[in-house]
Amino acid sequence: MNAPLTIRMSEQIGSLTKAMASFQATVENASKKSVNPAFKSKYADLAEILNTVREDLGKHGLALVQFPSFQDGVASVETILSHESGEWMAGLCSAPVTKQDAQGVGSAITYLRRYSIAAVCGYCCASICSSCL
Repeated sequence: MNAPLTIRMSEQIGSLTKAMASFQATVENASKKSVNPAFKSKYADLAEILNTVREDLGKHGLALVQFPSFQDGVASVETILSHESGEWMAGLCSAPVTKQDAQGVGSAITYLRRYSIAAVCGYCCASICSSCL
């Protein structure tokens, strides 16, 4: 599936960009605290990623909101980064779901949420980065 990259944003993003630069200077990478027995590796789970970024985003007037969806065998997550000025950026991340039941869809959505937050926030969370290189 080769979907085009879809990024949308408000007309101005100067305040958001300035806040993101400050945020990225302070946030640390998420810790690998969860274990993936299938790959015998550790990774940063969704809770760890959110705990890593949430407070620092707020300190810089930033907020993340994610909207999951599932249609025609494809899970998607729209991630919106907004700034207290009203400026915002949004992007959509999608992937096919192999196991088409609640567990499979939930796993795919969680996976997409993790990757989207890391990408939007501009940091690495362990196995996420090694698998992207």
